[in-house]
Amino acid sequence: MRKLREVEEAKALMTEAMEWSVFTWLFQKSRVRQTADDANDALDKYNKSVKAHWSSELKTAYKSLCGRNGAAAKAAYGDISEETRDYVRKVKEADEAAHQARMTAEDTFDEAERQMNTALAREGCQQAIHSWELHEKAIRRAEAVPTSSDLGK
Repeated sequence: MRKLREVEEAKALMTEAMEWSVFTWLFQKSRVRQTADDANDALDKYNKSVKAHWSSELKTAYKSLCGRNGAAAKAAYGDISEETRDYVRKVKEADEAAHQARMTAEDTFDEAERQMNTALAREGCQQAIHSWELHEKAIRRAEAVPTSSDLGK
């Protein structure tokens, strides 16, 4: 996976922000939120682009695991090799871990803002960085599509 400028900038800002005072947080919180949103958007866009290059079999398997495309995807899922299903399952698990980490960071930032608590804000910074690392890991996993022979074809 190539490094995304938005994510690298956000990681740098979060690392810097872990040293800020309450006063600095008050004046910079919108910048932190915007930078985090930009990083999340860049990762989401890149992830979508990677999966757009998947074969139709991989897309169908992933959509059926996500509960999208209803009965047709679920019916087609039964025709997909176990190796393909296993690969897609691992990608989905990585995506879910990244999403959960992102929600945890956002909740921590919300609570830090409500309480005006710099300790919580610092924790939110660490959680945000962790969520981006998990998202990058999930994208790398999605990029590492096994060869046709690995997928049981």
